[in-house]
Amino acid sequence: MSKNEWSKCLLVVYLALAVYLLAGCSAESADAASLKEPGNYLKASEQDIQQWQEMKFGLFIHWGPVSLKGTEIGWSRGGERRGRSGKGSIPAKIYDNLYKQFNPVKFNADEWVQVAKDAGMKYLVFTSKHHDGFSMFDSKLTDYKITNSPFKRDVVKELADACHKAGLRLGYYYSPVDWYHPDYRTENHSRYIKFLHGQLREICSNYGKIDIIWFDGLGGSAKDWDSENLFRMIRQLQPRVIINNRAGLPADHDTPEQRIGKFQADRPWETCMTICRQWAWKPNDEMKSLKQCIHTLVRAVGGDGNLLFNVGPMPDGRIEPRQVERLKQMGAWLKKHGKSIYGTRGGPFMPGAWGASTHKGHTIYIHVLDWPDDALTLPPIPKKIVMSSLLTGGTANVRQTEEAIEIAVPETYRHDLNTVVVLKLDGPAGEISPRALPSASLAFAKKVKASNVFQNTAAHSPDKALDDDPATRWATDYGVKQAWLEVDLGKPVTFNRVKISEAYERVRGFELQYRNTDQWRTFAAGTKIGPEYTKQCEPITARYVRLNILDAAEGPTIWEFQLLAPKD
Repeated sequence: MSKNEWSKCLLVVYLALAVYLLAGCSAESADAASLKEPGNYLKASEQDIQQWQEMKFGLFIHWGPVSLKGTEIGWSRGGERRGRSGKGSIPAKIYDNLYKQFNPVKFNADEWVQVAKDAGMKYLVFTSKHHDGFSMFDSKLTDYKITNSPFKRDVVKELADACHKAGLRLGYYYSPVDWYHPDYRTENHSRYIKFLHGQLREICSNYGKIDIIWFDGLGGSAKDWDSENLFRMIRQLQPRVIINNRAGLPADHDTPEQRIGKFQADRPWETCMTICRQWAWKPNDEMKSLKQCIHTLVRAVGGDGNLLFNVGPMPDGRIEPRQVERLKQMGAWLKKHGKSIYGTRGGPFMPGAWGASTHKGHTIYIHVLDWPDDALTLPPIPKKIVMSSLLTGGTANVRQTEEAIEIAVPETYRHDLNTVVVLKLDGPAGEISPRALPSASLAFAKKVKASNVFQNTAAHSPDKALDDDPATRWATDYGVKQAWLEVDLGKPVTFNRVKISEAYERVRGFELQYRNTDQWRTFAAGTKIGPEYTKQCEPITARYVRLNILDAAEGPTIWEFQLLAPKD
């Protein structure tokens, strides 16, 4: 090849490379420009939201120096809570100096990530800063941080490195609330806003790709945090990030806390819930059973949501072994039956006392958590069932008519955790509109009254305990220790089972009563209700039935109260 020919070849190569680079730069510029268009920075792309929804299950981690005390993170700090009432149990001077003793030498980010993967979780969200103002990363904007503790290491960085190495999606919780910062909600609040934005800039700039920013603004407005400018900055630094709804803006998804969200297919949502009762580690804290854990996951996914399941590591840096074991048990179940969870959408049968459903492509997964009778009867669908099976093993008898779908599974093949029935259709399940099962409860939508309603709000009225909606509840005021819920069935009816789902497990003593005249008769009593209370009794015929709460830790609240007729 001559010198001229070689020069021409090089020129062609350079021109091609220039075109390629310019195209790439133009694409990047277009992406950046689109973020700057009014409103675009307020919401993630549909593709990124969909990818997050398909993951379904994530690990939430609340941790900090407060683990030395075994009390709740942030909330147990004494001192003034500007913008919020109440005071914690630990004097601020003591709480704010716990970091000087904090040396979690057994912390291992790779082990935490492995715990999440063994549980079948697809993403992890860690508290970079809670309401107490302590930074678990090496922020250049404060001295109140983990790298000034005896531990000295940047936990946020080590977690980022471990997640990126293992292919686990990564998110950081950050509380705009800060009861430690001297300028927070004072006449100098603008200085705090600068600090807040500066810390988020550090998080989004220094730790590689971040998939989720999880705010916890305690009802603050967008103006309180200058959220529009904050979102603009975050998305310019992390264009693929998902942001939740707790910074005064709707953002990308809703976040029901310590409860399973309602069925909602038109907007993404994620239940955040603790595996024990406290967000931060507490010695001998009451832990959910495997059954409760699986049911929580299934009901969240069946409602078309995600589950962000929280653990609180111990002061030495380890996640408590019994919590690790419980998460492994969940992972073992998901390893066998995860196709009915991952990548699915909720429905088309809306969740109820019986269980929930999920679907993907031409397949519906029926998750039966509590068999209502010998068979489960579902509403009809405008698709033909061409095949049925049991994902959990065994055989099922499925009968489809124009009026209903009837599913019968022998006792031998019913599973205590979850019986998963697979229905293969002749068309996409996503084309079927959501439909609810008729209620099996005799108390459904009946007249009801209560001794007390939280702040007299309709959102917590007693009828919410009779609506078969696990996302609504009857609630009482803070400080209430005794209360009652009375159902009027309209006429005497016969029942022999009572099912109650209590929120937050506050009840310490109760009795179940009925009457047809003026005299109440007690047919059951106990000291604990919990999330899944069932009482079988001899058949009772009565018009009025009452849950009489004799003692509660504070403000008892009930998700659902159901009365069931004897089986034929």
